[in-house]
Amino acid sequence: MMRARGVLVGLVGFALVGCAQVQPGGPSPSPGSPGGSTPPPTTPGHTAAPTTPAGTPTASGPGNTCDALARAMDLRTAAGQLVMIGVTGALDDAEAKAIKNSHIGSAILMGSTSDGVSGTKARTDAIRKAGGAHGVLIGVDQEGGSVVRLKGSGFTAMPSAAQQAKLSDAELTGKAATWGKELRAAGVDLNFAPVADVVPASKQSSNEPIGKLGRGYGSEPDQVAAKVGAVVDGFQRSGIGATVKHFPNLGQVTGNTDFAAKVVDDVTTADDPALAPYRTAIDADVASIMISTAYFSKIDGSAPAAFSPKVIAIARSLGFDGVITSDDLGVAKAVADVPAKQRAVRFVKAGGDLAISVDPAAATAMVTGLVEAGEADPAFADQVKASAARVMTLKGRLGVTTCSPARG
Repeated sequence: MMRARGVLVGLVGFALVGCAQVQPGGPSPSPGSPGGSTPPPTTPGHTAAPTTPAGTPTASGPGNTCDALARAMDLRTAAGQLVMIGVTGALDDAEAKAIKNSHIGSAILMGSTSDGVSGTKARTDAIRKAGGAHGVLIGVDQEGGSVVRLKGSGFTAMPSAAQQAKLSDAELTGKAATWGKELRAAGVDLNFAPVADVVPASKQSSNEPIGKLGRGYGSEPDQVAAKVGAVVDGFQRSGIGATVKHFPNLGQVTGNTDFAAKVVDDVTTADDPALAPYRTAIDADVASIMISTAYFSKIDGSAPAAFSPKVIAIARSLGFDGVITSDDLGVAKAVADVPAKQRAVRFVKAGGDLAISVDPAAATAMVTGLVEAGEADPAFADQVKASAARVMTLKGRLGVTTCSPARG
């Protein structure tokens, strides 16, 4: 990863968030991680009652809803809530400055570490300290198999999704709850897992982002849906928000959007059977849905999914009213031809909420772009506030900030 300290490790090291973080034919991805204390288990599909990172119950009441808080923010603060910045290893001065100066409200832990739960907690505490009054939501890619960013003492080994699929649904829920408790103890709030992509049996060996890496739960939509539901249930019982990805489905493609300029799916439709895992996850009250940066020609061949109102509208049509995140918009080859300042703008205009950039410089540019677009267009400024309200509601739900999510 290209660190703000000035060390050029190479773009591959940025290890994209949603797509395989392994270059085709390359080594396993390098990990990183995020924060919060361990809450008690709750009923399936719901997180524990929100608490602040220090364990204090969040304030509640009609005057302190997360929605109202977001609507009252100035434009720059609201824009900062719509960007998630990559932090590789220990937080450095440039990353801390970016979080503070751009009012960035979320971070994703990048780079593989073996610091264990306690070492990761020290890292996430430092990130939270750098944040503003509205807290920092901390996410991580902890899928299992080749995509495990956090290892060491206190972290149980996570098999790949292909191996997880061999467990019964009940066993898998139990395992996911254990993994979630460990992440929670390390200060993580949101896990970018499970993978909901359905890879046909005939494409397991040619599908670079999922099939080749054993990141999928199977080749049949109903099978994948059952396992995805079990994992979402387990994570969210432990107080960790789960994220299903990569909407609407990366199982039919060949290329990897991390490394290819235009990856095209010419199979998936707006009512495709492969959407079944997303329906199951939504029924389980999943915290967020990640949108791919591939093109889906039978839905909208004019733009990557993350910039397509038609694709994102499908997620909303399934009944999902929570946070829609992007796959990485920082260094992914799929969006390299779009100026960094325009990437979050295009994503939010398409209906997205939380733009991920593993590159800190691109993250700050995205905040600037959102502010400039909002200043030029009051209707877009309102859209920024609406997305910030969804993000703040998620932060309230996960105990990151002291506002009431006002969830039913």
